[in-house]
Amino acid sequence: MIYLIALGVIILDQLTKIIILNEMVVPKIIKVMPCFNLILAYNTGVSFSMFAGNNPYVLSIIALSVCALLAWWMQKETDTWTRIGFVMIIGGAVSNVIDRFIHGAVVDFLDFYIGSYHWPAFNVADMAICIGAGVVILRSFLTNKGKQK
Repeated sequence: MIYLIALGVIILDQLTKIIILNEMVVPKIIKVMPCFNLILAYNTGVSFSMFAGNNPYVLSIIALSVCALLAWWMQKETDTWTRIGFVMIIGGAVSNVIDRFIHGAVVDFLDFYIGSYHWPAFNVADMAICIGAGVVILRSFLTNKGKQK
């Protein structure tokens, strides 16, 4: 049942990417706010374009291996919020793997910036991964604090 969260992340991420791909072309920029643009960018690497230019299938195998490890770890976890964090990471990672197989790269479109400094473009899957990781880290501190008392 908890895997429905991952499915929801995948569906939302893929739908937003379909909209962006249908409405935008490189190098089109849509200014939304003074600190936020919609853009179309292809990331051939992983987070922040690290390992860009590597074989997308190798990166996908690594990502899916990490997902399998997280799924195994999640089955042993009893804390509901930690499990939700894991499944958000899995959903985001799987959705980005789908991009690598379809497009040869991950589709990014959210561009936040201050002045001339732009945060690396990202997508809904990346948000789910970051939020999920934050939940797992926060819960590890909170549950370990409770165990120490």
